[in-house]
Amino acid sequence: MNDAAPAPTPAPAPRKRARVRAPELIGKGGWINTGGKDLKLADFRGRTLILDFWTFCCINCLHVLDELRELEEKHRDTVVIIGVHSPKFVHEADHQAVVDAVERYGVHHPVLDDPELATWKQYAVRAWPTLVVIDPEGYVVAQHAGEGHAHAIERLVEELEAEHRAKGTLRRGDGPYVPPEPVPTDLRFPGKAVLLPDGNFLVSDTTRHQLVELGPDGETVVRRIGDGDFREPQGLALLPRASGGARVIVADTVNHALVAYDPSSGAVERVAGTGRQWWQGSPTSGPALEVDLSSPWDVAWWQGKVWIAMAGVHQLWTYDPESGTVEAAAGTTNEGLVDGPAAEAWFAQPSGLAATPDRLWIADAETSALRWIDTDGVVHTAVGSGLFDFGHRDGEAGQALLQHPLGVTALPDGSVAVSDTYNHALRRYDPATNEVTTLATDLREPSGAVLAGGDIVVVESARHRLTRLRLPEEAVRVEAVAHRTQRAATEVAPGTLRLDVVFQPPSGQKLDTRYGPSTRLLVSSTPPELLAGGGGSGTDLFRELRLDPEVTGGVLHVSAMAASCDDDPDNEYPACHVHQQDWGVPVRVTEGGAARLPLVLAGMDG
Repeated sequence: MNDAAPAPTPAPAPRKRARVRAPELIGKGGWINTGGKDLKLADFRGRTLILDFWTFCCINCLHVLDELRELEEKHRDTVVIIGVHSPKFVHEADHQAVVDAVERYGVHHPVLDDPELATWKQYAVRAWPTLVVIDPEGYVVAQHAGEGHAHAIERLVEELEAEHRAKGTLRRGDGPYVPPEPVPTDLRFPGKAVLLPDGNFLVSDTTRHQLVELGPDGETVVRRIGDGDFREPQGLALLPRASGGARVIVADTVNHALVAYDPSSGAVERVAGTGRQWWQGSPTSGPALEVDLSSPWDVAWWQGKVWIAMAGVHQLWTYDPESGTVEAAAGTTNEGLVDGPAAEAWFAQPSGLAATPDRLWIADAETSALRWIDTDGVVHTAVGSGLFDFGHRDGEAGQALLQHPLGVTALPDGSVAVSDTYNHALRRYDPATNEVTTLATDLREPSGAVLAGGDIVVVESARHRLTRLRLPEEAVRVEAVAHRTQRAATEVAPGTLRLDVVFQPPSGQKLDTRYGPSTRLLVSSTPPELLAGGGGSGTDLFRELRLDPEVTGGVLHVSAMAASCDDDPDNEYPACHVHQQDWGVPVRVTEGGAARLPLVLAGMDG
């Protein structure tokens, strides 16, 4: 008999991670939120570094900023988050605009302004948003594209802390964030405004998470509304008296909710949304207070309902105050510009709405488009051609250009005024002539406008004020400028292209196959002729695409989704998470180009 005590069971070896030395951080625009100090990768040695590649036009990037806040606070002595601002639009390459956005969206970590996409290219990033995790020794250990990865990164951070504490390579301490000095103004990055029956203006004071009532002069503060009731409110819609007694519906954007405000009593009441963000697979209709919403950006009363610009999922929804229900009304959740029946149309971050008797006008921000839906439920485009073409060009609507418009206002003559946000201009589209003109320039990031008598009052968001303009009889003449999003095209070979979406479930999780396939892949192209085969939807995260050799280039649009759950056989109700991302990949078809296109949803491409 052997009386010796049994040897202890060895701890499982840590999972072997692929590691790549992290490139240096380079950005011509310099650093924000560091008190003027330039930072290098060496400054973060001993800490886990998370690079957040974002751009401030992107609603998914704003979602990720919110997803990271809890992790940033919980691990503040071992983790540093660095925003790498990588612009899509020309306006986003302006340094002051990035400084404004960092304050506007409450970014409480250092930001590298990279207007030439130098660091983006170094890290082979292909999509906004993308998160890259660098370990305390300066190696890239993970990359995640899209939303919904905070839980996976949290687990990875904890593993890295344990690993490097054991190795003696973990360093704790304060981070490099230095907050900016606060600036006293009555409004701070206001979003939208509405004219109240008594002639006062109600304004969403977005960055201060309040509503502000201003006098008829648009300057005198009458009162402030909301003490913890709102988070970055945006759109406002005055209900007809018969449908709510002059209440105002507020798009409470970051709370993913609609709120009713009664100016006469001061009462504030949530009327739609749960406070949780909508994800694929969630209900798209039902009792308003039981259905999740996703970043409602604007609201308008039309056809007996409140229509909602649901920017977070690229759709239009409706809220019926009488029945207390919500439902998806237009859009597929795919991001892009596709007209047709409402259920088949594609939008791209709709952010502004304006109602006329026969049309609901839509400022579709990410396609730089002005669109409308008619009373038969058919979606049309007046101005705009896609996700990557924008500029400032007047004339016939088919060739006119906007740049990320956030607002639209119906005018008395049947035309509409467009708050052409990134062009700092107020534009006009006339359906009678199909012409686009410029009404005013030198408006700093106009995000909405409201009629007041014979004037139009513009929300100048980046000047923190309302600006009153006379509706001009003649247009302003502006030199035409056209742009395309400047990202290097990926050279691909003609013929067959292997598309691989890389997804590695987070540590301790597995793909959720309990109710069928847990992944989804949708592929299309601009122009459509680029794809001779392999387009459409499927459940595998890989696809053989056939490229038409007669088409020399274009954009591949790829949308991927994967669901993973805790890998614990004893847990009857495991926690599950959805990971999703849309890519627009510019490609150039050339002999000798790549035969494989890898897109990383989560993990590392082997």
